Amino acid sequence: MSTPETPEEPRSADDGTPAEGAQVSEAEAELAAQRLERERIERRKAERQGPIEAGTKLSGTAAELLAAVRAVESGEKPPATVFEERPAPRRPAPEPVRRAPVVAEGPAAPAEGTVDGVREVLTRGGAPASLAGPAAAALGEGAAELLREDPWQLLRVPGVRPEQADGFARALLAGEAGPGDERRGRALTVWLLEQAAPAGHTVLEMSALTEALGRQGVPEPEDAVRNAIAEGDVLVFQDAIGEPAGEDEEQPVRVVVGLERCALAEESLADGLARLINSAPKQDGAAEDWERAAAAAEGSAADLIRAASGHGLVLHTGGEAALAEPAALLDAAHGMGLRAWAATHSPVGRERFASRVDGPGVATVAGLLSGTEGPGRDPEGALAVDLLVVLDAPQLDVETGALLTESLPDGARLVLSGDPAVLWSVGPGRVFADLLAVRACPQVASRRPDPGPLGELVSGVGVGELLQVEAPEKEVVIVPVRDAGEAVHRTVQLVADSVPRAIGVPAEETQVITPGHGGAVGTRVLNAALKERLNPGPGRFAGFDPGDRVAYSPAPGRSLPGRVAGADGEGLRLDCGGEEVVVPRDRVEQTVRHGWALTAHQAVGARWPAAVVVLPGDAVPALSRPWIYTAFSRADRHLSVVHGVDQALQRAVAEVPAKPRTTRLPVLLAPQLPGAAE
Repeated sequence: MSTPETPEEPRSADDGTPAEGAQVSEAEAELAAQRLERERIERRKAERQGPIEAGTKLSGTAAELLAAVRAVESGEKPPATVFEERPAPRRPAPEPVRRAPVVAEGPAAPAEGTVDGVREVLTRGGAPASLAGPAAAALGEGAAELLREDPWQLLRVPGVRPEQADGFARALLAGEAGPGDERRGRALTVWLLEQAAPAGHTVLEMSALTEALGRQGVPEPEDAVRNAIAEGDVLVFQDAIGEPAGEDEEQPVRVVVGLERCALAEESLADGLARLINSAPKQDGAAEDWERAAAAAEGSAADLIRAASGHGLVLHTGGEAALAEPAALLDAAHGMGLRAWAATHSPVGRERFASRVDGPGVATVAGLLSGTEGPGRDPEGALAVDLLVVLDAPQLDVETGALLTESLPDGARLVLSGDPAVLWSVGPGRVFADLLAVRACPQVASRRPDPGPLGELVSGVGVGELLQVEAPEKEVVIVPVRDAGEAVHRTVQLVADSVPRAIGVPAEETQVITPGHGGAVGTRVLNAALKERLNPGPGRFAGFDPGDRVAYSPAPGRSLPGRVAGADGEGLRLDCGGEEVVVPRDRVEQTVRHGWALTAHQAVGARWPAAVVVLPGDAVPALSRPWIYTAFSRADRHLSVVHGVDQALQRAVAEVPAKPRTTRLPVLLAPQLPGAAE
């Protein structure tokens, strides 16, 4: 069968681990770069002590929230009209920490005395003693005292859910714990915003946040948010939306609440982008040189070169074939003697793009920021580049985007290039999509479609149509299945036998993609079946054997494909893109998975000669147009669709777009654009 009828997809939702790889040293150095950036953001925050201008005609809850923010920013106590009862004084909440280890060695171990103290409090509250280490790391040196005073701070520990924190608080506080406890409301407010960040939200609208608090049993959700604002746990903003209906009408606003780290990163990103947009690029090449390079290029590659010649920020959209255009730009810039670099989100993407350019100049984003790759930094601390092209731009979150833009020198050019139809970043923000919507800078859409039946199929999905394509060389094959067991069996058969025999692509170059890790046809089940067939072994090291394909996550939201090279006293040795990574024994369980089967988020940014996309019957809730587009477009030569969802695939392509994300980038950027003051 060579035409995709209505292949459909699996069940459990993707947990969001995109294929953004960073080597161990890169991840460690990236953290250091982020710490420096946070310090810069803190200095920026200290300079911004003026009141919020928007929302001056607000009343009711919105006005009270704005008054609370201004009171907190000015250092005054909240007025009694806003807070009828002042929250009990407590230790300021520590800065939110990353939710998973970001270096192979793991986070620095807390002091033994701190862990012992936390263990004693956890035991008294009936919580697992195994949480002592993570709790001490998340809450800091005074963790034991903080938990005694406020048991719901246990929610700051990765993986702890509200019902578990409630049980701990009831055991620790006896009759003093209740659903209306203001400490519970504050902690749940922060927890909900922490859960929203990996889903892409930099802020939540006030109504959405209070509704979510109500679902958690908080009796006075608005009071809980006010208390969290007063304690400095969260920030609130009044964003102008639309235009007043008349001269005497109030400016429409929306009230949004967010975590400080996300809010400040988005502000920093907006400032950095505005600086690029409003600054003329450094005159590092005569106009005739740029025009000569454009004339030598073809089609939209020429358009991209001309746009980059005179603008500090340019957006470029297109699929895999369109990568030839930023490659042409990079080669042209090198030919003019410019310091031009491209950055991808993974070593796999780096190698893929490096093969398209004539000279050096391709790094990973993490390596570029950390200094382990790329040109390094100039004496002022800025990246030593005249032109930076960031590929797979939809994978940029606001925190990484802020680091990049703040690192660019004045007069530099930034080109963001990517396919807007793929899944967005796992992390706060939708930077590329927001910039495309704002239309604040030149946008160059590639006229170079991906070729062949696969290109035709994927292009159709991108515009909401599931096409039947002619595939004479079996470029696309649909494999119908009736149940989960048959889906697993046919997937293994395709990878191990059918694709190598009929298509000529070996098993090690075929990637299986499924919507989630759990369930009857999730990555765990598929990887177990594929290991048994392709690399059976006893799992001598934490379930792994030499030769196993793996997905290594050195940092949250990053996934690096590799293979197990061996194991010794230092840990599990991986070969990731030709570079050796050693994962210590105590980090293997948290950071390494088998990798014959990945989720679509893990696969973003990489491509394989063949892909097998598995769509079992219980996958319907997970299906969306971006998921299907991403999964189908991971294949270069051949795509097999193990199909068990009837008409749901066609409906998802036509009717289920990307889930909306609540962000502030357009609002923050608009006043800084040319002509905004007119």
